[in-house]
Amino acid sequence: MMGPRTHSQPEASMTPPRRSSNPADRSSAETVQKNSISNSGVILDISTLKMADVDSEVPPLPPRYRFRDLLLGDQSFQNDDRVQVEFYVNENTFKERLKLFFIKNQRSSLRIRLFNLSLKLLTCLLYIIRVSLDDPTTQVSCARKHCSNITDTLCSKICANQTADPAQINWELIFWVNRKVPVWAIQVIVALISFLEAMLLTYLSYKGNIWEQIFQVSFILEMINTVPFIITIFWPPWRNIFVPVFLNCWLAKSALENMINDLHRAIQRTHSAMFNQVLILICTLLCLVFTGACGIQHLERAGKSLSLFDSLYFCIVTFSTVGYGDVTPRIWPSQLLVVIMICVALVVLPLQFEELAYLWMERQKSGGNYSRHRAQTEKHVVLCVSSLKIDLLMDFLNEFYAHPRLQDYYVVILCPTEMDIQVRRVLQIPLWSQRVIYLQGSALKDQDLMRAKMDDAEACFILSSRNEVDRTAADHQTILRAWAVKDFAPNCPLYVQILKPENKFHVKFADHVVCEEEFKYAMLALNCVCPATSTLVTLLVHTSRGQEGQMSPEQWQRTYGRCSGNEVYHIRLADSKFFGEYDGKSFTYASFHAHKKYGVCLIGVKREDNKSILLNPGPRHIMAATDTCYYINITKEENSAFIFKQEEKHSKGLPVTGLYDAPSRLPVQSIIASMGTVAIDLQNPDPPADSSKLAIPTENGAGSRRPSIAPVLELADSSAILPCDLLSDPSEDETNQSDEEGVPAPEYVKGYPPNSPYIGSSPTLCHLLQEKAPFCCLRLDKGCRHNSFEDAKAYGFKNKLIIVSAETAGNGLYNFIVPLRAYYRPRKELNPIVLLLDNPPDNHFLEAICCFPMVYFMAGTIDNLDNLLQCGIIYADNLVVVDKESTMSAEEDYMADAKTIVNVQTMFRLFPSLSIITELTHPSNMRFMQFRAKDCYSLALSKLEKIERDKGSNLAFMFRLPFAAGRVFSISMLDTLLYQSFVKDYMIPIARLLLGLDTTPGSGYLCVMKVTEEDLWIRTYGRLFQKLCSSSAEIPIGLYRTESHMFSSSESQVSVNVEDCEEARDRRESWKEKTAHRNSTGSDQSEHPLLRKKSMQWARRLSRKNTKPPSRAERINQQRLNLYRRSERQELSELVKNRMKHLGLPTIGYDEMNDHQNTLSYVLINPPPDTILELNDIVYIIRSDPLAHVPDDLPGQAGARMKQDFGAETRGETHL
Repeated sequence: MMGPRTHSQPEASMTPPRRSSNPADRSSAETVQKNSISNSGVILDISTLKMADVDSEVPPLPPRYRFRDLLLGDQSFQNDDRVQVEFYVNENTFKERLKLFFIKNQRSSLRIRLFNLSLKLLTCLLYIIRVSLDDPTTQVSCARKHCSNITDTLCSKICANQTADPAQINWELIFWVNRKVPVWAIQVIVALISFLEAMLLTYLSYKGNIWEQIFQVSFILEMINTVPFIITIFWPPWRNIFVPVFLNCWLAKSALENMINDLHRAIQRTHSAMFNQVLILICTLLCLVFTGACGIQHLERAGKSLSLFDSLYFCIVTFSTVGYGDVTPRIWPSQLLVVIMICVALVVLPLQFEELAYLWMERQKSGGNYSRHRAQTEKHVVLCVSSLKIDLLMDFLNEFYAHPRLQDYYVVILCPTEMDIQVRRVLQIPLWSQRVIYLQGSALKDQDLMRAKMDDAEACFILSSRNEVDRTAADHQTILRAWAVKDFAPNCPLYVQILKPENKFHVKFADHVVCEEEFKYAMLALNCVCPATSTLVTLLVHTSRGQEGQMSPEQWQRTYGRCSGNEVYHIRLADSKFFGEYDGKSFTYASFHAHKKYGVCLIGVKREDNKSILLNPGPRHIMAATDTCYYINITKEENSAFIFKQEEKHSKGLPVTGLYDAPSRLPVQSIIASMGTVAIDLQNPDPPADSSKLAIPTENGAGSRRPSIAPVLELADSSAILPCDLLSDPSEDETNQSDEEGVPAPEYVKGYPPNSPYIGSSPTLCHLLQEKAPFCCLRLDKGCRHNSFEDAKAYGFKNKLIIVSAETAGNGLYNFIVPLRAYYRPRKELNPIVLLLDNPPDNHFLEAICCFPMVYFMAGTIDNLDNLLQCGIIYADNLVVVDKESTMSAEEDYMADAKTIVNVQTMFRLFPSLSIITELTHPSNMRFMQFRAKDCYSLALSKLEKIERDKGSNLAFMFRLPFAAGRVFSISMLDTLLYQSFVKDYMIPIARLLLGLDTTPGSGYLCVMKVTEEDLWIRTYGRLFQKLCSSSAEIPIGLYRTESHMFSSSESQVSVNVEDCEEARDRRESWKEKTAHRNSTGSDQSEHPLLRKKSMQWARRLSRKNTKPPSRAERINQQRLNLYRRSERQELSELVKNRMKHLGLPTIGYDEMNDHQNTLSYVLINPPPDTILELNDIVYIIRSDPLAHVPDDLPGQAGARMKQDFGAETRGETHL
């Protein structure tokens, strides 16, 4: 910076310059060098100025070297004609060198400023010392006696005026002071240095206008405080003249401001503007008080003498507007000074306060900084978002702080937009104000990342703005943020949310990535074959204590709320009380017995030497002490308390009393599920007669006795576990051909899709066509030269259709098709898929889906009845409505779902039997799904939701009937999956395995089975667990239950019709009576008259109507309402049938009265083992990977025969 920088060719800096052999040339070169140095500071070292002579002297090179010289250059030639040039940053003159040292160079300028500040403070200190040594009365008495301390002239004047009136002003005491010689000497030296420095800086700052430099306030003050002292060197009588040295405090203030600026430039770091402004304000106040105190003290020497402390006291009292009046100036010069100082304060201080207030408001908007000291002593995470909404903020904070070990963490929000009013109100709540810090800034700026102390953060969450119309642009912003954070803080863990799957590979370096469209479409696809998968996964990834709905008189709400508290946890097998005793046992054995004994559901495991998590690896997997177990439970094992066995109590002589000796004899597992944080370790609670087999009831309808449930083996029996090769299953092909009655079935093969629409998709083994279908055959509503079908009816599908309504055929839609065409789906159960798209797909997407069987597309919208009828909605079992990107943003945030909700409500009225699965932008809008204006039961649930929200529940919306039944879903519910990954880094891989996004060899998959009438002999969920584990090595994880309820539309009566369920339970009444004392927490509690009474009272109280029986007028009104509804139903039916006739479609398939309006469904995750099974219950099971059990050494014919037998068995494996 201070010296010249040399730029030359690479060899020039390594080799000294050559000197010419010709003396004349050498002298001319030296002359050129001298002239160049003296003029411009540039050194030219030229060996010769005659280039023609040089060319003539250089001999031609041999041919073999010419090409090499073109590449490498001739080194000798470069050395001969080397030119060394020295470039100076500044002009190489004396003035510029001084300016560089005093002004431009930060470090030297900082030292000079610091020295100047020290001089000014020293002069103020010398003034205080001079005042403390000065006494006017002593000075006058001394003058009367011997006049030794002042001049004779001054002494005679003072003595002559002593007889005058004391109120008269003694001007000599104002102009002359008693200054000691040492003080005078130091002040003269300081004045000389200050004067020289001021003149030098004036010279260096001169830009052509001398008067501008002279009339500067700082220059005038310097002259006032330095020139009189310099004069006293040459004129001794003036040594005691008064000089207002205290004015140097203003010069010290200016020097401090300049020093701070130079400090910022030198260390390349800046303090906040608030810090600088506060410092300036404090210095201004100090200078005003110091100037006023010194001035009043000096002027009062001529009147009533005041000490410096009294003057300081007077100034502080005056400037604070208190004004006691005990100390006041007596003479008019000091009074005039007070007036001047007050006027200056009234002008200067408001300006300073205004600037401070402005900076404070700006700081409130930008959020300030997160200090380095706090970052090193506290733990914090950074949340980077493009725009912060209140819903997003509360979801993050509630989920993040739901974990006990994160209570001491701080959350730093980095957002480029100004804080929203609602967000500001929330962050002012004491619960969040102490733990959440909002910084306005960009993640692309290192300064803002430094403000957030990103390099010290425990993690960084980067969320995309899903409300943007252009979701690709939102992803691009997320990618840049992730790159910027990774560049600034390489060691900071990154948790990135991406919207579109094609952009996922750009952030593959992040520790955890959640692709929204991947999870969304996979979850919606599984909802079609596994009902309410979206609700199941949402409840698993939300943190809950299982206390929701426990105060409700409704049995299903209490059971549903308690089971919703189940989450996925992990523990090492050697450290586990739950699973430690199963070391060396099979996985299936450990899962069943852990559920039987503790009520926990073991779903997966991970080997120490393998990074992949395996869901239900099957009975061949032998548990090891180093395995990591993944299980579902109310709470993790570390938060559980274990009670000793009853045998140990007997051995210790303790009385066996407690919770389990009550007459009801509650099962252990029920108490575990109800208490949540207590796990019991009791041997054989209520053991049956045969511990290895569960007894079968004799009353079984037909009177026949079924075989009992086999025990779960500790080690896998090779003869019992049949191999399965789904890649070639001839039994299915034969079955398909027989079903078609002679019609040749399409040839399907199993393999990996040849074309993936985006980079980064996980390869999945699927059912594929042997030959790709032509693009024209994928169009459902238009025939081609290969077929003439123009509607879904013409195709004659045997299975129900799955219709997907989307705006565009994005790459994420590929993840909807893959789980429905996975290799483990039986061929005869494959549902045709129809894509109802607003915009026709491009050839790139068609190339990716043309290899899948029974996948079609059609251009149309769900608000067009003709399009719905053409795509086969009459023959569809599920209709999936995907949220449209163009409607995600609206002027009013929650109106983004308005069009989707109204269209779905229309289809709900037109096709009541259709299962509609809807995706919404905002979860709070799910209350409008299947809306009934006079449904008092829904109104009661709305009040229950408000109660749960007031209690601080994160799942207040869980009791909404559409969500509980899996009919509505919002992708924002899965934001908690990314937040939970900070504590549970295994949640994203487990969710991907459950949804079929990833397929790990040896890992199972999620499927369902339905409990039929023939399966009711199993009776309880615990026995079902044993049956599945022993027969097919499947692990159940939950139930999907549908109950009949009467949703009354009359406001005069509201009750839950529990009697409707009694007819379905009559067939199990005989064994219910025998096991009533063991199943006190089962579903039979709803039969208790007290509970039924409370339920009806609760519903009536919420309806706020009297309980009198309806009068005759009310019955007539009800009949009229039913008639009106019937006529409305008939009118809608006629409308649909007329449109079908107009399109040439048969109207036979339109069932106008088959609906599900009198049922409610809900999910029970890991219910207690004594939960009673009911008819039509759907069981969520994790089935082991069939390909993992294929032995490599089977003979050909034997293997084929075993595969054929296994294929025949697997076709009926859903019937127990």
